[in-house]
Amino acid sequence: MENSFLKEFKDREYFNQCTNADELERIMSKKKIKAYIGFDCTASSLHVGSLLQIMCLRLLQKHGHQPIILLGGGTTRIGDPSGKEETRKILSEKEIEKNIKNIEKVFKIFLKTKNSKLKPIFVNNYKWLGKLNYIKFLRDIGKHFTINKMLSFDSVKLRLEREQSLSYMEFNYMILQAYDFLELNKSKNCLMQIGGSDQWGNIVNGVELVKRYSSKQVFGLTTPLITLASGAKMGKTEKGAVWLDAKLLSSYDYWQFWRNTDDRDVLKFMKMFTDLNLDQIEKLKNEDINKLKKILANETTSMLHGRPAALKAEKTAEKTFVSGGSGAGLPEIKIEENSLKEGIKILDLLSSNKIMSSKSEARRAIKGNALKIDNQILSDENKIVRLEDFGNKKKLKISFGKKKHYLIKII
Repeated sequence: MENSFLKEFKDREYFNQCTNADELERIMSKKKIKAYIGFDCTASSLHVGSLLQIMCLRLLQKHGHQPIILLGGGTTRIGDPSGKEETRKILSEKEIEKNIKNIEKVFKIFLKTKNSKLKPIFVNNYKWLGKLNYIKFLRDIGKHFTINKMLSFDSVKLRLEREQSLSYMEFNYMILQAYDFLELNKSKNCLMQIGGSDQWGNIVNGVELVKRYSSKQVFGLTTPLITLASGAKMGKTEKGAVWLDAKLLSSYDYWQFWRNTDDRDVLKFMKMFTDLNLDQIEKLKNEDINKLKKILANETTSMLHGRPAALKAEKTAEKTFVSGGSGAGLPEIKIEENSLKEGIKILDLLSSNKIMSSKSEARRAIKGNALKIDNQILSDENKIVRLEDFGNKKKLKISFGKKKHYLIKII
């Protein structure tokens, strides 16, 4: 297994379960294979919660295997019940198609696209799911699934145990996902599906369907669900998702997300979310933790936004936190000059621009001396922000604690 895909997959702590690891290792050591990961298109971008799967696709390419990216134009119309407590909002076809185009751009940043043997193959499962004949599908595919077994999977069982509704539409999701694997095996000779551990039941269904339908052996491989050392879900912050799109989250905010990693997670995340050699990471483990956090932030941000953006974010943070400067690369909030003619209440400014989640949170921050305007503590919750507060440069800096800083600019 020396220098093999599966060895590095395990060494980087990506491994959770595999349907037949020994046989998969034997096949992957003899030939290059195609493997797929499916992504439903419920938003206009992916967020950090999908980054581990993207890193798996990068690792496939690194070892000479070709990734298939299945964008769920069909299954997004249904909704995966795995890990969900309620039925997902159904999007329009136009919204789904727009999301697919935007999400493709994310993969083209992270993956090699010029080598014909390695470049990702993009497929949309609506191509085949949209043409299904219901009666024929039940006869050819449905006969391979038993209700008894479908009820035993966590995605179904947990919803029923909690007495939360599960639509017949969602109940069908696992059959459609299994059919995706069968279709990709037939049309692309895809031999493996990778997914999060919550997808294990769905993936096993696909492996078994291919075997029953065509007697071919394919494989399922899952990654662990990532939670932070604090117990919080990976990729979620008080302000929402950590998006992999500069239009939705600035490169500075992305850098800060990684810079603020819990001390206990830093080395693990360096293994999981950077291309740093594992030997390099081993040598770095005794370095100062803040140095390691900067390395992590620079490596992850460089991968998505480019090295110059990462270094700019580091300099901005240094200038903002150490010297108390304005930091030209800080996230910007733009307000119209006309809105300042009569002034804006500070509580409205903070809550409406999501610097704070609510006016109540803003009041608490002001009472606790946690809010500053241009590095001066704000103690008056009734303050009216006026045009003259902005000075000649027509901007002011609002800071909440030591780590959150915003530039308010007049347009």
